[in-house]
Amino acid sequence: MVEQKPEQEIRYIVRIAGKDLNGSLPIYRSLTGLKGVGHRMAKSIAIVFEKKTGLSFNKKLGELNEEQNKALEEIVLNPSGFGIPGWSLDRQRDHETGTNRHLIMAELDFAKRQDLQKLAEIKSYRGLRLGWGLTVRGQRTKSTHRGKGGVVGVTKKDAKAGKAAVAAAPPKPAEKEQKKK
Repeated sequence: MVEQKPEQEIRYIVRIAGKDLNGSLPIYRSLTGLKGVGHRMAKSIAIVFEKKTGLSFNKKLGELNEEQNKALEEIVLNPSGFGIPGWSLDRQRDHETGTNRHLIMAELDFAKRQDLQKLAEIKSYRGLRLGWGLTVRGQRTKSTHRGKGGVVGVTKKDAKAGKAAVAAAPPKPAEKEQKKK
């Protein structure tokens, strides 16, 4: 006879680093839901987590207990402290601190915004072009990149509905213009 294990309860939503992640996915796949953590970084974090706790990185994220979640969150927030190499981090030799860091979520957005502001402040070529909404890396702009975010088309159905609404509205009385003295 085959002995059945009691099924462990799975949490389908797990909160790590201030973000709700899918608990039904393996650890390394669910970590990609964090902004700033791609496939490669997620796999690296999962391997470090496996070495630290002895749990397989293929285990579902929802099967981890609170202690294991805390350990995983520590690794996510400070990957360089757990042996992940500096070349895989997203802020190598940070301008302010000079250290290798890995930023995620709101920290990443803030740092990118600060970098762009700094480029615009010092009026570098790149900062000016980014401010003007033009290309930065030498692409040709004679025929492409015209009018970013152009006109959105209207379907016939929407156009007919709009005309009908305008026709049904009562006409506005004309206002007289007063001359300024």
